[in-house]
Amino acid sequence: MTDLINLRSVSAAYGKGQVLWDVALDMKAGEAATVLGRNGVGKTTLMKTIMGQLPVSGGYVYINGDDVTAMSAHQRSRAGIGFVPQGRHVFPHLTVTENLEVGLSALSRKGFKGPKKVPDMVFDLFPKLTQIANRKAGVLSGGEQQQLAIGRALAGQPSLLLLDEPTEGIQPNIVQQIEDALLRVRTELNVAILIVEQNLDFAWSFADRYFVMQRGRIVKDGKTAEDSAADVAHLVHV
Repeated sequence: MTDLINLRSVSAAYGKGQVLWDVALDMKAGEAATVLGRNGVGKTTLMKTIMGQLPVSGGYVYINGDDVTAMSAHQRSRAGIGFVPQGRHVFPHLTVTENLEVGLSALSRKGFKGPKKVPDMVFDLFPKLTQIANRKAGVLSGGEQQQLAIGRALAGQPSLLLLDEPTEGIQPNIVQQIEDALLRVRTELNVAILIVEQNLDFAWSFADRYFVMQRGRIVKDGKTAEDSAADVAHLVHV
């Protein structure tokens, strides 16, 4: 079975400052994994590199066996990668509905034949979005914005969903709703999910596998069923 995503010796830099060093990572369809590590070790850079927002300075990125290393972010979006960045980055002056419709641009991918509309599944996963459909995104709470950002990424019907700190600054009951929704995305849509997360309890309740980063490298990886969160806590917390 071909990996959905495969990173081979991927390096990346901001100008002359190298941040990622020979990162190797793979995931299959429907799998969930978490990237862990202290602040500043390269987790967000890794997400941006997978998404194509930051160019690869060495190594290769494959999606479904196809080399996408040279592809731009919008091309990778059409190749099936959805991204929810840290801080959510919804469009504040657009309504909830308009924000969701922005995600439909990914559906211009080759071979897509379905209707180009926001899937009903998005509103099924996040019923609140139906209630606030006409509100401007800028007036929403942090939890509502996070649901909107995830919904926008899912509107493009990705096969891989990247989430950078999805629980940051969000109240516990909304975190639980997001976890429940992501579990359904995995099981019902067979979407692979890669999350950057500081909340080890959330990561372990959700992910099959983990990757710990230090200084731009993956220094430890394993399965959450075999290792406990306590086994890696010293590598993650300051």
